[in-house]
Amino acid sequence: MAIISSNIDDNDSSLRKRELRLVDSKIIPEEKRKNNINFARPITLKEFIGQEQLKSALRIAIDAAIFRKEPLEHILFYGQPGLGKTTLAFLIAHEMNTKCKIATAPAIERPRDIVGLLLGLKEGEVLFIDEIHRLNRLTEELLYSAMEDFRLDLTMGSNRGARCRTINLPRFTLIGATTKLASISAPLRDRFGISQKIDFYSYDELKQIVVNFSRSINLNLDNEASYDLAKISRGTPRIALRLLRRVRDYAQVVKKTNEVSVNLVKKALHYYKIDEIGLDSLDRKYLSFLNQNNNIPTGLDSIAAGLGDDSSMLEFVVEPYLIKIGFLARTPRGRLITALGKNYIDSKNDNF
Repeated sequence: MAIISSNIDDNDSSLRKRELRLVDSKIIPEEKRKNNINFARPITLKEFIGQEQLKSALRIAIDAAIFRKEPLEHILFYGQPGLGKTTLAFLIAHEMNTKCKIATAPAIERPRDIVGLLLGLKEGEVLFIDEIHRLNRLTEELLYSAMEDFRLDLTMGSNRGARCRTINLPRFTLIGATTKLASISAPLRDRFGISQKIDFYSYDELKQIVVNFSRSINLNLDNEASYDLAKISRGTPRIALRLLRRVRDYAQVVKKTNEVSVNLVKKALHYYKIDEIGLDSLDRKYLSFLNQNNNIPTGLDSIAAGLGDDSSMLEFVVEPYLIKIGFLARTPRGRLITALGKNYIDSKNDNF
């Protein structure tokens, strides 16, 4: 039976095999602890910072469902890790005055697992499935009738003794979250009444998130320091809060203070080898490797072998941000460092 828990479960073992990166948007073990995660989460949809258009659309859908005294339509959130998909699921359940039960798709290994989850739901409850694109085919097919008609169509027995049984389900809301929308099959995707992309956050929004959390942990953060943290957080609240925790550690242990200035932030980030634009040592090693090839396109496997890292990790974790800030170009022949990236890596020399 799949485990239903309010804790976030991430079965990606790659985090255990390599050094944890502060600027990685994936969740790390420290953040899996319930009291550590919920501490930074808003309680109501109104308190949620950013995503104004998304919040407006959700507000209309929630109010309409409450007016009709019906469960909310099924919702699909997609976007990069760390942008608040799980938080929004909790807030939707809170606004609907119901409970939110959480599961991750990799933990739903057998069809009976999803059957147990669905039979455990009560009228109007929310079922949140993270990484929903990783559901296996049989489990996904069981969801079709559950989502559309709120029933389970099960085949029991085999051969001539096989028989069909229909189990009626309470009306519920399924909220799916994915970082890979294209990996979700069209039949499943079409059964979500609401599909919303969660975008990266602006500097001002991240700054407000950082300031709010700093108050909750009794840290006095000046205006410029909070903005500096926002700028290097890659548009992701999870990274912003993680960096703030590390700055707090440095301030309290090394400097013996709860007063955080912009200079202290710079010293703390330098200690963790993170520079003023949010790049860490792995990003710089990647760019340095390309810079050594004198504008010759380099294949991903060659880069991975040279750095001693997994190629898929480089492709999906390291490269997206380097492309976003204009330091890296993907070509049919391989990866190329841009003029911006070359100027950056040449200016660093041995500063880190």
